[in-house]
Amino acid sequence: MKPVLIAPSILSADFSELAGGLQQISAAGADWVHLDVMDGHFVPNLTFGPPVIEALRKRSSLPFDVHLMIEQPERWLEQYRSAGADRISFHLEACPHAHRYLCRVRELGAGSGIVLNPQTSICGLEYLLPVCDMVLLMTVNPGFGGQSCIEAVIEKIRALRHLIDRLHLPTLIQVDGGIDRTNAQTIINAGADVLVMGSAFFRDSDKSDLVRQLKHLT
Repeated sequence: MKPVLIAPSILSADFSELAGGLQQISAAGADWVHLDVMDGHFVPNLTFGPPVIEALRKRSSLPFDVHLMIEQPERWLEQYRSAGADRISFHLEACPHAHRYLCRVRELGAGSGIVLNPQTSICGLEYLLPVCDMVLLMTVNPGFGGQSCIEAVIEKIRALRHLIDRLHLPTLIQVDGGIDRTNAQTIINAGADVLVMGSAFFRDSDKSDLVRQLKHLT
């Protein structure tokens, strides 16, 4: 079993020194940088767009995992790829033609991802998985950091793990929302491959120990 990948969310870093946040992520031994893009419409918050990601790209060699919490994400795929996104995920709830745009992300040379809010079922997802490099399951309602994990979503992680394994696909399961030292084991046991951590990562006094601890969980 491969160690879980850790993707700290730069959204929880000090916005006055985002480059410093990137350095903390790298120094801790994390695997990816998770970038939460919010438009103030699909979710009730506003964060950053391609210019900020392009600027940050120059300051880090880690893979950039861009999570689009925006309306009409298909209009922005090229811009985020050009800005430096290595992986681009968008919400199933925001895109009625998800299959087409997952394929487009791959055509652009990035890893493709689909995101499901806590209340969204995985029913029908098997038709997207062959063109989907990753499924991101939200364990909070998106839009704000620092929320507690909705434990009912754990069963959805297990169901998705079973579906992916049954289809013999390499699709990764990423989980985002309220993950910390206390619940990471349960989430990994349910089938997660990638853990997104925001507040729990940046508030931890020993980030390197946190990453090491999580990577040793099986």
